[in-house]
Amino acid sequence: MPHAFVPDVVFGLSPMWVSTILLVCVYAAIIQDGINRAITALLGAAAMIFSGVLTQEEAMRGVDVNTIGLLTGMMILVSVSRRSGMFQYVAIRAAQRAKAKPAGILLILSLATAALSALLDNVTTVLLVVPVTLHICAELEVPPYPFLFAEVLASNIGGTATLIGDPPNILIGSLAGLSFNAFMINLAPVIVVIMAAQALITHWVWGRALRSTPEHQARVMAMRAAETILDPLLLRQSLGVMGAVILGFILARPLHQEPATIAMAGAAVLMLLDNWSHHSEKQTENVHRTFTDVEWVTIFFFIGLFIVVHGVEAGGLLQALADRLAAATGGNMAHAGYAILWASALLSAIVDNIPFVATMIPLIKSMAPAFGGEAAIGPLWWCLSLGACLGGNGTLIGASANLTVAGLAERAGVPFKFSTYTFYAFPMMLVSVAISHVYVWLRYF
Repeated sequence: MPHAFVPDVVFGLSPMWVSTILLVCVYAAIIQDGINRAITALLGAAAMIFSGVLTQEEAMRGVDVNTIGLLTGMMILVSVSRRSGMFQYVAIRAAQRAKAKPAGILLILSLATAALSALLDNVTTVLLVVPVTLHICAELEVPPYPFLFAEVLASNIGGTATLIGDPPNILIGSLAGLSFNAFMINLAPVIVVIMAAQALITHWVWGRALRSTPEHQARVMAMRAAETILDPLLLRQSLGVMGAVILGFILARPLHQEPATIAMAGAAVLMLLDNWSHHSEKQTENVHRTFTDVEWVTIFFFIGLFIVVHGVEAGGLLQALADRLAAATGGNMAHAGYAILWASALLSAIVDNIPFVATMIPLIKSMAPAFGGEAAIGPLWWCLSLGACLGGNGTLIGASANLTVAGLAERAGVPFKFSTYTFYAFPMMLVSVAISHVYVWLRYF
């Protein structure tokens, strides 16, 4: 926010109080989930402008185009590539790799979900993996809930490892100027440990008790994974372009390019190849189909949320909270990091971690002067990422992937209750955060 901007609130009201009340109202509406969260965020953004906390010009400065471009580009890439059938192929091969044994499938599908979530966003991953999981469970006649539960946790854990795996990381990386490599180097090591611990706990709770008959296992082994590949040419094109995009993320700093540019360029190239090879006479129809697959609700939710949080920043609340937190920790970086890690985890279990992280980023930036400048607060970003992404596993409303799986499950007749999920997930989430606490203590503090 430019220092020259001064809010001019209607009736001379306090910018801090008005922006804070609007933020609380937006959060309350998101938690209630009675109104679509994109509508809620956009109404909150409009209220920030009409109240005078922000002008339209200042509100647009709060929208991070890099985050919007990165999300949109990755959604387009996945929309085109999944038409080849590659994701269904991976799921079936994973089940067959485990010899169709339920406990082995539970482990391999969890690991596959975590790996895919590190390369794609976790919501997209579960949208691809869950339908195949339900089909495999139906063939084996085993309860699908343990598999879906494990995939929820794995998607959020795996997504924590990279810049593009989880929406909170996309926000942190874009607004804090952190690269794809920085996330991999700082977060991937602990995520491997957390995923191993998670797999052991899941096996102990459910895996060892899962049973299926030899006849049902034979059905899965008889599935022809190759038949899920509907378009071999598109598969090769998708793998080539997605590989180039990931390489571009890794080399973003030397190339002096932003992740959004790389993702959007990759999306444009894959759409070009797809149309050139298959739809030369129906390009407009095919492009419309691709853009329809983009989750515009998520995109506009981010736009509205950016404006709401920017209004709170302009009102002065975040700076006041940063001063309080810095004073409470006595200027001790370790204490601040631990506080951010645990507070982020517990709060992200209660509210969606996307709006929470969007609020925390400018708060942490405001703390930089107390700890020696922006270059010195790197560990705080990793604490925020670990806390928010892993904390999202704590309840059904903690992360978008959780609600996505719950919706798919209930549509298929599989109960996915808030209380049951929380009973198992919250303790597992605490274990993952405790491991993260030890990790940041050993590595940074």
